[in-house]
Amino acid sequence: MKVRAWASALALLLVASGCSAGSTASVSGGPDTLAVGFSAEPANFDFTHTDGTAIPQALLYNVYEGLVKTDASGKVVPLLARSWTVSPDRRTYDFALQDGVRFSNGAPFTADDVKFSIERVKTDWTISIKSKMDVVDHVEVVDPLHTRVVLKKPSNGWLFDMTTRLGAMFSPTGVADLANTPVGTGPYVVTQRRRGDSIVLQQNPAYWGRKPAYKTVILKYIKDPTALNNALLSNGIDVISTISAPDSIPQFENDNRFTVLQGTTNSEVVLSFNGKRAPLNDPRVRQALTLAIDRKALLETAWAGRGTLIGSMVPPTDPWYEDLSGYYPYDPARAKALLAQAGQASLSLRLRIPNLSYAVSSAQVVASDLADIGVHVTIEPLDFPAVWLKQVFTDHDFDMSIVQHVEARDITTFGNPNYYWGYDNPTVRQLLAQADAGTEQEQIADMKAVASTITADAAADWLFLFPNVVVAKNKVTGLARNQVSESFDLTGLGKR
Repeated sequence: MKVRAWASALALLLVASGCSAGSTASVSGGPDTLAVGFSAEPANFDFTHTDGTAIPQALLYNVYEGLVKTDASGKVVPLLARSWTVSPDRRTYDFALQDGVRFSNGAPFTADDVKFSIERVKTDWTISIKSKMDVVDHVEVVDPLHTRVVLKKPSNGWLFDMTTRLGAMFSPTGVADLANTPVGTGPYVVTQRRRGDSIVLQQNPAYWGRKPAYKTVILKYIKDPTALNNALLSNGIDVISTISAPDSIPQFENDNRFTVLQGTTNSEVVLSFNGKRAPLNDPRVRQALTLAIDRKALLETAWAGRGTLIGSMVPPTDPWYEDLSGYYPYDPARAKALLAQAGQASLSLRLRIPNLSYAVSSAQVVASDLADIGVHVTIEPLDFPAVWLKQVFTDHDFDMSIVQHVEARDITTFGNPNYYWGYDNPTVRQLLAQADAGTEQEQIADMKAVASTITADAAADWLFLFPNVVVAKNKVTGLARNQVSESFDLTGLGKR
């Protein structure tokens, strides 16, 4: 009876909202409506088959939930699991599940869904990070509210990975059309999509946990940085999720209508090299290109100096961080000598980038600096995310690219030779395996070795770490200063 009543309520909600691609999302919904502006729009709703961060940014923790999540400090905390225990050999995890949880289609959430969801990563997911679930040996349903996950070997990273999209829970009854109809257990449901404009989330009437502060959240997608800022200034939106025009920050800092939060992120802005394509498969060429770029000047140009210079795929918030930003200092003369040594004194490269402001600004500096050492660079902006993901990330059709990598602890991608930058180093793979299986102290030592190895190899050029700059109307509270997950988590927001 409860399920039937809930389903009727949701049906009315969908009808009232006009769940269609062509309807118009209004941002004038009163105190119970929040509009958040973003620059990159999801291509669809299926993060199990579509790479990129725009989908989990919108849906993770808001529409989809996992057994665990990360809190504002990056700590792993319970979500759909009330608690868990780990066996002495660190291979067996027993999860006690929340009672009374239902998916947004009315199906109950049980241990069977945990087994289905984890196993489905291995069998049905196609995105690049699915291999992180290979460490799972099997999943047991002990009883409806008790799931046991057995790993093949101890893993320091597995539980943390379960806080990402990999840990999202699905119902077998809700995966028929993930690209268009997400079915999760979260506090919101998707009720409207207008492509190129907005996504509307409405409060889930049957949510098992604490109700969110806002009944309606409109995710507004505006690529142009100036237009995004103007939307906030003109009351078109209430929050800018991440400022994409750094020169505009002072105008918000000096306006008492707004709150500006500046923190750190996991978002490494990376100049990637296609390591499977000559001449970029030669470490001397990659080292030369790295030496030729003045990263401090690039940061000033691309992000008004507000980010952090890093020298590897490790932000300062990770336990194995070391400052490697000075490993390859700006040295055009040495860069020219290395290119000559590699027989590449005259080199032409394609730099294929997403058509986002930070990438365009960074690319112009890269092209100018490389021209100074005789390397001709052709900049090719691609529509993001769809075209960039297809041509660069999936098809590997590029020489160099520039993009933010926002996933936490994604240094592990350098252990995957099939990842889009095509880096293949057996020593790195061995160190990553040792780090995952070892003690906490061994993990830190091995991960530091991974970071220094890929830096020495110039596996990529880490241009800078993106800052987290969120601007909101003063009425919005609970915004996180630091970005510690893939999600723009709406569940902690409040209002005054």
